[in-house]
Amino acid sequence: MNVKKIFSPPRHSTFGDVALLLIRVMAGIAFILHGWGKIQHPFDWMGEKASVPGIFQALAALAEFGGGIAWILGLLTPIASFGIACTMIVAVYMHAVMLGDPFVAAAPGGGSYEPAAGYLCIAIVFMALGPGKFSIDRAVFGPR
Repeated sequence: MNVKKIFSPPRHSTFGDVALLLIRVMAGIAFILHGWGKIQHPFDWMGEKASVPGIFQALAALAEFGGGIAWILGLLTPIASFGIACTMIVAVYMHAVMLGDPFVAAAPGGGSYEPAAGYLCIAIVFMALGPGKFSIDRAVFGPR
């Protein structure tokens, strides 16, 4: 498969490209903030008693922090989106199945899988639609 075809975003209306840019920046900032503490201690951010191996904790930290930066820049968006999607699938599973959290928290500060499900949907949108024309992917690889 041609690398340019993977990374070059499809054409959209200007309104669609602006909407993708706004979502990329907002979600990217959120992921940088979510991933910042994790990237400081990537192999053990879940604590000593975590059942998740350190390598998977590091991959999640990289997906969140690095993926957030990549989304803001629109850089290697399909790879960043795939990493974030995988991390959010695990987060949805952990909250919904393992912890039994509801979709929306019953009380303020309670657990829920709504944020992870929402970010999973955003990652899927970027995998399907690309980052838009206001992105490094578009500048480097051109339009599809």
